[in-house]
Amino acid sequence: FFLLLSALTAFMSCSHRDRYITITGFAQGGTYAVKLNLNGVDVKPEEIRDSVDAILVNIDNSISGYNRKSLLSRFNAGEPIVPDRIFRDIYEHAYDIYEITGGVVDAASAPLFDIWGFGFANDSLPSGEKVSQVMAASGMKLLSRDFPDTEDNRPKLNFNAIAQGYSCDLVAEYLYSIGVKDMMVDIGEIFCDGRNPSGQPWSLGIDKPVDGNNEPGAQIQGVFRAPEGPHGIVTSGNYRKFYIRDGKKYAHTIDPRTGYPVQHSLLSATIVAPDALMADAYATYCMVIGLEASKEFLSGRPDLEGCLIYDEDGVFRTWCSEGFVLEEL
Repeated sequence: FFLLLSALTAFMSCSHRDRYITITGFAQGGTYAVKLNLNGVDVKPEEIRDSVDAILVNIDNSISGYNRKSLLSRFNAGEPIVPDRIFRDIYEHAYDIYEITGGVVDAASAPLFDIWGFGFANDSLPSGEKVSQVMAASGMKLLSRDFPDTEDNRPKLNFNAIAQGYSCDLVAEYLYSIGVKDMMVDIGEIFCDGRNPSGQPWSLGIDKPVDGNNEPGAQIQGVFRAPEGPHGIVTSGNYRKFYIRDGKKYAHTIDPRTGYPVQHSLLSATIVAPDALMADAYATYCMVIGLEASKEFLSGRPDLEGCLIYDEDGVFRTWCSEGFVLEEL
């Protein structure tokens, strides 16, 4: 979640009225890129760049678990804090998601990720007793919809399952406010609207879920062309964050209902939703509930589209919802 620097490039599209720029930099442990059309926008590119940077810095100072001075880190340390708009907003979203998913996506299960080595700590392979103890003291079940008070023994929070999607939505919200209609916001997750410089819908590569494939775009399973209108597009998978002990793979997707990493054939889930936060949340949801339950879930949600990549006897297979057309390579 550290913002280090940003850059700005500009290029023309096929229309003389269109002028696309790309803003790039480092944020949230990786890189970000914002592509937008300046057609109809009166704000200078440098001001847009600075505003995007400011949004990402504000997010870092509020809800980053890796920034030791953030509001989230101080909250998790038991300090009394005055939550800002970002903290309150994402907490309310997290509580809604907890209820909607029946506890499958639970931002107050942070200690479970810590003891398995996928949170803000470096533990791994906890005992069954440790898992039970942590589960009893974790979860939104111990909190209310209102912002939690400062009493001791409150569950720690981890917004990683929705933070990048939320960040995309905040940047997009700013871009809409200055009149941008064509945009792609990529902060690890994607939000897009309008068309690309070629006048076509935005296209995105879906990474092949090969263990150790840590470079986005290096190995592609297929290409997805985004539909018209605003959409969040997020992929969650178990092929980048994992470790192996005694020949067994332990992935970072943990089921808060059991306290253990999931064990199933689903390797990645790409979800298309009206915004990036919900795409982020439902991608995690699918990775927890597994292949068959995800198929049933997506088939019953006309507001969502999805692509599931799974292992079948050592071969990658794909399942896509009716409106998700994947051009496989």
